[in-house]
Amino acid sequence: MKPVFSSLRTLALTAALAPLWASAQIAPLQPPEIAAHTYMLVDVTANQVLASKDVDAQVEPASLTKLMTAYLVFDALRAKKITLEQRLPVSELAWKMPGSRMFIDPKMQVAVEDLLKGMIVQSGNDATMALAEGVGGTKDNFVRLMNEQAKALGMTGTSYKNPEGLTEAGHYTTARDLSILAMRLMRDFPEYTHYYSIKEYRYQGTPAANSRNRNTLLFRDPSVDGLKTGHTNAAGYCLVSTANREIPNVGGRRLLSILLGAASDNARANESQKLLNWGYTAYDAVKLFDAGQPMEEAQIWKGSQGTIKVGREAATVVTVPSGSAGKVTTQLVRTDPLMAPITKGQQVGTLKVLVGDQVAAELPVLALEAVNEGGFFRRLWDSIRLWIR
Repeated sequence: MKPVFSSLRTLALTAALAPLWASAQIAPLQPPEIAAHTYMLVDVTANQVLASKDVDAQVEPASLTKLMTAYLVFDALRAKKITLEQRLPVSELAWKMPGSRMFIDPKMQVAVEDLLKGMIVQSGNDATMALAEGVGGTKDNFVRLMNEQAKALGMTGTSYKNPEGLTEAGHYTTARDLSILAMRLMRDFPEYTHYYSIKEYRYQGTPAANSRNRNTLLFRDPSVDGLKTGHTNAAGYCLVSTANREIPNVGGRRLLSILLGAASDNARANESQKLLNWGYTAYDAVKLFDAGQPMEEAQIWKGSQGTIKVGREAATVVTVPSGSAGKVTTQLVRTDPLMAPITKGQQVGTLKVLVGDQVAAELPVLALEAVNEGGFFRRLWDSIRLWIR
């Protein structure tokens, strides 16, 4: 089959995630005891890590591997290299895949959208392989694309050997890398993430077995809308879950839980729910600025205008320990003197967010407009003014 190559989405697109990994000076709160080998809780709205344990330990991802498979399929859809309606063949390899199945066979031609549902809702290894071959041409070529994309996203602790997640030597990831992948999946492809909230799916003409989504939080908590379960004997029970709850004066606040190596299906759901609930109650979200709201009009030199609006394109939201919102203050530190030309989106400073006298976050401040270089006399006059400052 002719491969459909996906374009790599690179680290250059992850600049907005930089604060996620910055170690804030404010002391983190102690999370509850979580029965899992490794975990991570991220406030996606604020780009802040709320709790973590052994996030760089290399572990087997099991069917969480399918998050990367989906990322590449979504990328191919976005690029119009495939369509949701397009029917793909089912190879012998896909048909004979062990483990969870969608129950498709080589006599079928299955639409990409149905294969996506089979992979995401049923965790079908057969559907996953059919998609991998449809996008990559062959399994091996698709795995190569997976590893290239992981590298481009900055997933430095990940190595893929297959698209479905069955145990194989050299197939591993980390909780940190899964958080990067999950956040990019939601941010890069919001038009496709609704598939992760589907509770049941069965392809026409196939057995009713395995039609229920294994993410039991979808049935317990109406704020949970994804993402993916995983299990092998080596990996234990794993769950990447996300919830979005409406918060007064903030709007939707999304948390992401990565939980790996729980003892049972019930345990991974209970421990993930515990993490999510703790994140919403132990920390408050504070909106400091609306999306695109100027933080100030800063002086600019040698430009076609004398000032420039600076701020952030997205809403500026920070997460602070519960009850401390009234202690939040901000300091805007500019990279003065600001010299034209400046492009829209160029970083021109840093916003320090403090709770009392402790730094809670440091966020990049961007130019909200472009300012061209001024004329000869303006540049000359500003050069003189800068010299005598």
